[in-house]
Amino acid sequence: MYFYRIVDLFGKILVTAALVATVLFLTLPVITTIMISFDPRAYLAYLPPPGFSLRWYESFLRNPNFTNGLRTSLIVGGVSTLISTVVGIFASYGLVRYKFRGKETLNSFFLSPLIVPAVVTGFSLLGLFSLLGVRISLERLLIAHVIITAPYTIRTISATLIGFDRSLEEAAMSLGANRVRTFLDVTIPMIKFGVVAGAVFAFAMSLDDVSVSIFLADAFSSTLSVNLFAYMRSTFEPTVAAASVLLMGFTFGFILLIERAMGLDKFVGIGI
Repeated sequence: MYFYRIVDLFGKILVTAALVATVLFLTLPVITTIMISFDPRAYLAYLPPPGFSLRWYESFLRNPNFTNGLRTSLIVGGVSTLISTVVGIFASYGLVRYKFRGKETLNSFFLSPLIVPAVVTGFSLLGLFSLLGVRISLERLLIAHVIITAPYTIRTISATLIGFDRSLEEAAMSLGANRVRTFLDVTIPMIKFGVVAGAVFAFAMSLDDVSVSIFLADAFSSTLSVNLFAYMRSTFEPTVAAASVLLMGFTFGFILLIERAMGLDKFVGIGI
């Protein structure tokens, strides 16, 4: 009995140590970035910083490359998320609800951007757009971001539809509703949290993408992530850290908004 107590205690200590190590591994880079963003020195040096300054946040907001890149990222991310969400709803409904020849092949085709390396996707799209004569960078970015974000909406919405009780649709149709009315009044409201989750994932992936966008951006239409990547290659000042903290703050604010609006448990699919 004493031996089993020792083993149980050792197991609890090991699990606790693993949890603490995981939390530190995930939070230390974030804490380090926040500290660097308030560093008053004009270069990256030892931590903690000797003082407190907002100069790098001002530098970010005054830099037209960053503000223009942010505007482009929000436009591309918003439009591509809207398109990929609509595509995800109809593609998921067809893949989950119906059986037809080539269904698995079509499903693999929709999810292929998750398998193909992003660098390969970006280079291939660059060659394709060159052949088709698509010269406007914003159009190229928009098409590319729809391609790379649609798989996230399709997977998320499909997972919601698989767990959906189809008897509710059958009940609505038995009461006289046609398929379109049933889809709009019953199916969409029941899977709305999956739709929102897929849209959030799509927008996050669009905002964060570098590997595809770097092939398709130009001097007039470049995303924030590409501009930050280029800036990091030429300077070592903490402006990039300030930009990262602003993006983290935006994400945190969005999470709080979701919590107040619907609750994170419903957002991630728990307690629906």
